[in-house]
Amino acid sequence: MSEAIIEIQSLSKTFRTKDSEVRALNNINLTIEKGDIYGIIGMSGAGKSTLVRCINMLEKPTEGTVLFDGHDLSSLSSKDLRKVRRSMGMIFQQFNLLMQRTAEQNICFPLELAGVDKTSARKRAKELLELVGLTDRAQAYPAQLSGGQKQRVAIARALATNPKVLLCDEATSALDPTTTTSILALLKDINRRMGITIVIITHQMSVIEEICNRVAIIDNSQIAEFGAVEDIFHRPQTAAAQKLVYPEGKLSDKMISKRCMRIVFDGNSSFEPIIANMVLDCKAPVNIMYADTKDIDGKAFGQMVVQLPQDEALAQKMFAYVRAKGLSAEEVNGYVG
Repeated sequence: MSEAIIEIQSLSKTFRTKDSEVRALNNINLTIEKGDIYGIIGMSGAGKSTLVRCINMLEKPTEGTVLFDGHDLSSLSSKDLRKVRRSMGMIFQQFNLLMQRTAEQNICFPLELAGVDKTSARKRAKELLELVGLTDRAQAYPAQLSGGQKQRVAIARALATNPKVLLCDEATSALDPTTTTSILALLKDINRRMGITIVIITHQMSVIEEICNRVAIIDNSQIAEFGAVEDIFHRPQTAAAQKLVYPEGKLSDKMISKRCMRIVFDGNSSFEPIIANMVLDCKAPVNIMYADTKDIDGKAFGQMVVQLPQDEALAQKMFAYVRAKGLSAEEVNGYVG
């Protein structure tokens, strides 16, 4: 039976200035279970970064409760809260490394704050540098590292105090696509090998698809939709979810009233020319209206929308062909869902 590590109950956050107030979060309720890789996704300004700062109490909620491993964080003393925060590693978009310290010294820093002796801290740093694949860069300064290497050092630093949870706030936004893929693979490996719960804050649906098992979509300071990633990606129910899953929230105007098939590649099929093979098998052409697919370790991920022939029998044959390949296929017209 699954067990909650983070429970957010009726949480709201209002920022007040002299002349106005801004409701950044409004009645948020979420449960994140131990071992989850949980995505929180939303457009810029939706409130997702404020939410992650409320989880570790860097921002104190205006209303509501955050329970971490059964402890109500708002009821803890400053000393006890600092102790609990050691169980929450934090990874940032801009890495936040100390520029005058080497990679090894950056990893040692949280251990020094926790009162760990230097010999033990250096031993732990060496173990973590090996984990993130940077053994040979221990004495390099941040200025001598690439963006991906800096983020690997930041991940190692976040793991230094043996946290139960890693909070990743747009951790791949400053990285190129190839580096992003390698960082996400590292996080997935850490989750699998160490059982650490990971919370991913992002505005990129591709990041959610690639690594998360559950997701919450935040829109206008509220949770619009949440559930298993597979369910939301296959059939987004709300306008906010559709905007993130589909290009611009809808298919192009030229598609409205035209019959189309949306095919979802979720890693259960090999990366092969499905559409070309379908056209050859059915002996009828199709127009590809939208495609966003990628090959990860020989498996296909992403989605594609094709315009179907008018002939009903041919259209049904194409649906049958795609589904026989183990893919999800649904009919879509204009707005899809």
